[in-house]
Amino acid sequence: MDLNYYFDPVSLDKPDFELLPSRALFGRNIHIHTPDTPVNNINNFDVAILGVREDRNSPNKGCSEGPDKIRTWLYQLSKPKKKFRIIDLGNIKKGENVEDTYFALRDVVSELLNQNVFPLVIGGSQDLTYGIFNVYKKKNTFLNLVSIDSRIDWKNDPELINSQNYLNKIISGKEIPVQYYNIGHQDYFTDKKLLKELRQKHFDSFRIGVVRSDIKEMEPVLRDAHIVSLDISAIRQSDSPGHFNPSPNGFYGEEICQLAKYAGQSDNLQVFGIFEINPALDINNQSSRLAAQIIWYLFEGMSQKIIENPVKQKNRFTKYIVNLSGVGKDIVFYKSNHTERWWLKMPISKSNSAKAEFIACTYKDYMKASSQEIPDRWWKAFQKQG
Repeated sequence: MDLNYYFDPVSLDKPDFELLPSRALFGRNIHIHTPDTPVNNINNFDVAILGVREDRNSPNKGCSEGPDKIRTWLYQLSKPKKKFRIIDLGNIKKGENVEDTYFALRDVVSELLNQNVFPLVIGGSQDLTYGIFNVYKKKNTFLNLVSIDSRIDWKNDPELINSQNYLNKIISGKEIPVQYYNIGHQDYFTDKKLLKELRQKHFDSFRIGVVRSDIKEMEPVLRDAHIVSLDISAIRQSDSPGHFNPSPNGFYGEEICQLAKYAGQSDNLQVFGIFEINPALDINNQSSRLAAQIIWYLFEGMSQKIIENPVKQKNRFTKYIVNLSGVGKDIVFYKSNHTERWWLKMPISKSNSAKAEFIACTYKDYMKASSQEIPDRWWKAFQKQG
């Protein structure tokens, strides 16, 4: 597959000043697809940055200009601590219609994953998540999707796909088996009936106040994710004004960077996307700068990634069995002796072999089970199995 066919090369103005010595800059330590340097041998790289200048299915007109603004500030940050082989592929060529862009994004992400290259997608509007989903649909494989958003982008309209309803076809269950969580919804932006329906499907969304009260509880949610899709409007307006409909409430910049770091530390993460940054509505490039720092923290997490598997590395784990007398079942926990991360073992039948045998959890879940309370994570996963 010739990726040059899919991309417009990067073309940025030289910055007026550099914040760090050239040798330390992010932009000086990656390979950049420019008119003079075409893409060759993509499998020589660990990470590929791809912009998607698409906003035709979003009311946030102007977010298509986000990728290049974010690049400008990302290139000015320090290089990752770990020597990742990173390539910036440029921007996917805009399709004749939105569906063409979705298909192009699907093809590119699929090729990168096939070559063991991690795709970092910079939007553009968040409905591009549907284009990424189509990679998994084409492969007919289980998907764990996590969005970080102040709103749940689901209107229960099966025909409509846009930035406010891209989830419908994904979580319908008619395409492929999916697990879905949203992090950070705000109650006053949430249709309670749809939230109830979401939970009846055994999906969930964590309210912003719950998340902020103990942000570490989101680490297991992100640890199990294959795709993380971040809408910049999840962040409060004072920290990120570059959106057509910002909120005075939301995550602080430091909190969203912590979530990105958790995502980067995940063994399972395959694609990360950041969407809806609108430079025309930004103030002093604040949202673009923050988006660049979110990406930096994603790479910081990736540099600290430790691959752990309770099945293949049993000698690295301590096994705990808790009998829940109220339901007549044992719950089996595994704790890593190295990182002290926790997992729950699920009783998976052959008919549910596509589902995860282990789900990430925390010490709090173990303590809850030890007190004869059913951990929410276990119960929701158990119900999901049917």
